Amino acid sequence: MAQLTIVANIVANEDKIELVKAELLKLIDITRAEDGCINYDLHQDNTNPAHFMFYENWETRELWQTHMSNTHLAEYMAATDGAVASFTLNEMTKIG
Repeated sequence: MAQLTIVANIVANEDKIELVKAELLKLIDITRAEDGCINYDLHQDNTNPAHFMFYENWETRELWQTHMSNTHLAEYMAATDGAVASFTLNEMTKIG
């Protein structure tokens, strides 16, 4: 199966930017150590500090799905409940 690329966009509420940022940063090391994680890179928009983006590559969709059911993501969701204005996730395949 082809490698899976994930682009996840998270927009924090204006008064919760630092909370969301801190919680997102907690995900990096633990996720990078997971089976199948090729890269897991967090970005913050230069003009809109409330906008964060994860660029991720996984060996397979199944390994990414295992990641999505891990405890640390549930803990992130609980810690940021009500602090995120929007979240979009795109599953992508590299074509060139």
